[in-house]
Amino acid sequence: MQECDGLLIQAQEAAQAVIHKLSAKSYSLALAESCTAGLVSSLLAEIPGASKALWGSFVCYTKEAKVSLLGLDSAALVKYGLVSEETARAMAAGALQKSGADLAASVTGLAGPEGDGSGVPVGTVWVATALRGAQPKAREFHFTGSRNAVRLRAAATVLESIQDALT
Repeated sequence: MQECDGLLIQAQEAAQAVIHKLSAKSYSLALAESCTAGLVSSLLAEIPGASKALWGSFVCYTKEAKVSLLGLDSAALVKYGLVSEETARAMAAGALQKSGADLAASVTGLAGPEGDGSGVPVGTVWVATALRGAQPKAREFHFTGSRNAVRLRAAATVLESIQDALT
């Protein structure tokens, strides 16, 4: 529990920095969240002034949600897997296209405690960011700890990736 408290504080501080940077640039942000299930959006919405920068979020926990809400290709999801670089990039691009925001970020991963049978290790997370007019950038991470710790680490990493995309 103490581990999660520290992670939550880190994520809250990152959320505050993201809202500040987005507001300073007059940018809007759309999110596509899978393993975090809206946690990143919730952290951002806690910050006063978030409504000036946060367009909204697509919580796409299942393959079907990724296809219907973000327009991802079902065959590509089967080919590359739900937790992959290709899926993270496609989720960010889909959120950008569907929202009209200036910047989109996505996260997909396995928080555990069990795997999904795909062979992808628990704790594997892909995060992607996409600025309008640029190709999405994605990075892979491997987190340890409880399910909640993995989700908090993933959320903080998304927020840090957004900050990186804004510099």
